[in-house]
Amino acid sequence: MSKNNNNNNNKKSVLRLKDYRVRSSDSLSKVVLLHSLKDDSGKFNPCKGGNRHTWFRGNVKSVVFMFVLTAFMFLLDSVMVSVFGSINFHGSSSTRNSDGREEDGVAHKERPTVEMYGRLLNLASSALAEKEFKQESLNFWEEPYQEASKWTPCADKRYPTSLGKPGESNGYIMVSANGGLNQQRVAICNAVAVASLLNATLVLPKFLYSNVWKDPSQFGDIYQEDYFMRMLKDDVHIVQELPLHLKSLDIEAIGSLITDADIVKEAKPIDYVRTVLPLLMKNKIVHFLGFGNRLGFDPLPPELQRLRCKCNFHALKFVPKIQEVGSLLIKRIRKFKYHAAERRLDKQLLGDFTPSISSKEDYVEGGSSRYLALHLRFEEDMVAYSQCDFGGGEHEKKELKAYREVHFPLLIERLKNSKPVSPAELRKLGKCPLTPEEAALVLAALGFKRGTYIYLAGSRIYGGSSRMQPFTNLYPNLVTKETLLTYNELAPFRNFSSQLAALDFIACATSDVFAMTDSGSQLSSLVSGFRTYYGDGHAPTLQPNKKRLAAIFSENSSIGWTTFEDRVRKMTEEGQRVRVRGSGRSIYRQPRCPECMCRS
Repeated sequence: MSKNNNNNNNKKSVLRLKDYRVRSSDSLSKVVLLHSLKDDSGKFNPCKGGNRHTWFRGNVKSVVFMFVLTAFMFLLDSVMVSVFGSINFHGSSSTRNSDGREEDGVAHKERPTVEMYGRLLNLASSALAEKEFKQESLNFWEEPYQEASKWTPCADKRYPTSLGKPGESNGYIMVSANGGLNQQRVAICNAVAVASLLNATLVLPKFLYSNVWKDPSQFGDIYQEDYFMRMLKDDVHIVQELPLHLKSLDIEAIGSLITDADIVKEAKPIDYVRTVLPLLMKNKIVHFLGFGNRLGFDPLPPELQRLRCKCNFHALKFVPKIQEVGSLLIKRIRKFKYHAAERRLDKQLLGDFTPSISSKEDYVEGGSSRYLALHLRFEEDMVAYSQCDFGGGEHEKKELKAYREVHFPLLIERLKNSKPVSPAELRKLGKCPLTPEEAALVLAALGFKRGTYIYLAGSRIYGGSSRMQPFTNLYPNLVTKETLLTYNELAPFRNFSSQLAALDFIACATSDVFAMTDSGSQLSSLVSGFRTYYGDGHAPTLQPNKKRLAAIFSENSSIGWTTFEDRVRKMTEEGQRVRVRGSGRSIYRQPRCPECMCRS
């Protein structure tokens, strides 16, 4: 067994440490008691009648020793609980989440385990135990529809109708994108499309520094600049910097600074032609500040849609530093068992660092060759913003209310002027984030066995280990990049949230199954699109319908496990149907359309 396997085993044992401590302390006390009650021949002394007092006087030292040792064990157990209890699911209560943001630890203090569906958890536990050694009858490890394999990537192909690069540029477009890794990725590809639309030269996009994300990373720290420019050289003029004669311009003073307040969300091409093009022609430069979702998906000329796809799925490649550690992450999860054939999905994301078996030393017997990646959107900001009730009582309600007042002042103002919606109604409408407990029950209903290896992506879970307890009780083989990589391996990424998020992106996109709990998440959206584009029909994505799921969970006090399974599976299968991108839908998430993919 390799060192990595030993590390993983050690980490799994930590998850069960509390249970082990209680049992071992109990057992040791019994052993001491048993030993002290034995006589020289090893048989029990019955101590009946008058012999009881005589026995007690003769063994007083042993009795005192027993009580002292028992007291010591209880003290030791308390110390261990306090020490290990302070280590929540992802580490200390004051650390950075997977997006790199600093946490204050308030939302992650050790607290009592919260269970909203105790009865269903018991049924799920029994069902998983029964199925442990049975062959899987329903296989969500594979795409259920053969139609998925008929769609292949082709956004990088040249067509007679391709727009090509204009002979003369109308000026320069600068973009300073806000948000995290995934928001910035969308902004980059939207900027490429806008530059082509306006016959402009695109300056390599910059990333705004945010007090939320606290990441100074720029384009070249995450993506390969030369590859990006080379991949798009026949479509758009791209330069690394402005020419000298434009660098000294006060862009705001000449009226060429365009903020998100100046252009509508999901703007149409005509909006750019009417508003931005005249400024570009006049000043030879415009600067988009923020540029969050400022280009709609329809109506848009097919060639611009294709260019967006080419940018997202072909031109944006992670730098070797991220690819190398991403590859190491995949190796640790898979325990050096790989797919028989190299997959396009792996090659696109990992490049020259795509894992392969080069020798017997690279292979470990008994390892797991497949894993499920889960993006569990249950961070404090998400939970607080939802205004839902998650079963944590008055303390939780007050804590989330206080968080909203500090971090979401606009939401508070809006709530003052609108009709209140009860937490129960919000849940019924499918507006509440899935809890770790609900996610585990869904996976159990889908037939994933207890031993399934699960990679957990996303930020720190609200409530920490107490919230994760119901999940890890059903699925103990839960890993994260923090548990799979050493401190030194993660050190180069530690203060760079977007680079950390890139590792999550790789682990999720290359997984055998990707499960999301919130379809509105940008990470989940882009990952599912990548899996559709490069998965060759062998990269299933599981997406729950939260409204239907809420209706199922509302019957938790009476529903039978078989009925629960059937309804969850039917819901999931319907969500996996192969669909062509509908009008207005994100081309980054649903690339099955003539502009992005070819159907054989």
